[in-house]
Amino acid sequence: MKNTLYIKDLKKFFYNKRILITGNTGFKGIWLSVILKNFGAKIYGFSLKEPSRIKNLKLFNLDKDVDTCFGDIINKEAFYKYSKKVNPHILFHLAAQPLVKESYANPYYTFKTNVMGMLNVLEYAKFSKSLKSVVLITSDKCYKNKELSSGYNENSELGGDDPYSASKAAAEILFSSYNKSFFKKKNIGIATARAGNVIGGGDWCKDRIIPDAIKSIINKKKLIIRSPKSVRPWQHVFEPLSGYIKLSYYLYNNKKNKFNESWNFGPNLEKKVTVLNLIRSVFKYLGIKKKIIIKKNKQIKETLILRLNCLKAKKKLNWKRTWNTSLSIKKTAEWYKTYLEQKNILQFSKKQINDYFKGGI
Repeated sequence: MKNTLYIKDLKKFFYNKRILITGNTGFKGIWLSVILKNFGAKIYGFSLKEPSRIKNLKLFNLDKDVDTCFGDIINKEAFYKYSKKVNPHILFHLAAQPLVKESYANPYYTFKTNVMGMLNVLEYAKFSKSLKSVVLITSDKCYKNKELSSGYNENSELGGDDPYSASKAAAEILFSSYNKSFFKKKNIGIATARAGNVIGGGDWCKDRIIPDAIKSIINKKKLIIRSPKSVRPWQHVFEPLSGYIKLSYYLYNNKKNKFNESWNFGPNLEKKVTVLNLIRSVFKYLGIKKKIIIKKNKQIKETLILRLNCLKAKKKLNWKRTWNTSLSIKKTAEWYKTYLEQKNILQFSKKQINDYFKGGI
């Protein structure tokens, strides 16, 4: 098995493989669809309809290229029916309620989606005869918050003070139980992937810093941020996606289930970049001067420092980061600048994909 996978290797492996992506209308799901479609895979999606006014499926031409079944992951019957129709070789589970703020407003739905949704996928994987590789996406927020500047590794204590973080920790515990109870004797590669705070073009999700900034420009409104000093493991969306893709490859060729574990995919522990510094850099690349209003929300408890230790992925998967934080911010700003200037965004997106993957993963 090769340590580095180049575009030719990825195209050879993914060509004509049936891939089911839950949450394919979300930020990561859209980009994963475009990338794997570019590698020759047959993409199928099970997801809620896009909540944003800006429709990425159409923007990326995926409304024509991807067979999407619109449904809620907590609807077991609908999900099973569609999955059996697709009979996927590889499954990426990204469907989730992904927002901390929303989890305070709707804790029941957050737990139901993030835990029962995971359960539905695990139950399908348990009985599927076609599946050989399953990557379950959780979050870096599944770790118990201890404000560690050294970063959390895969053996760090799970926890979560807010409903979102707790739901992701619960999903990880659920996976661990099923992995030990049902998948040890089944010929299937299955693992969870923990990453968070990705940036990149095409993100229109509410209550996320860069999308909020771009929408403030489009709508000509003030930009309000609530945690200016928070430090996050900022990374371009291609970074964790390359990890998920490489992990799916190793899981597919799993001989003794040795990759059936949890994996961190995050940036190197480089200089700290706060929320305020991030948004100032984006505005600088866009050539825009805009007043930033700070309005803290005392009802929402947020982690000040959140970093991941990714040594396991680097050693066992030979996964490495390609774009550092500065370049990731620049690439993100360039995408939105292209969008705001109404240029060919699909062509530009494919160029960014080729630029990223040309050196292999």
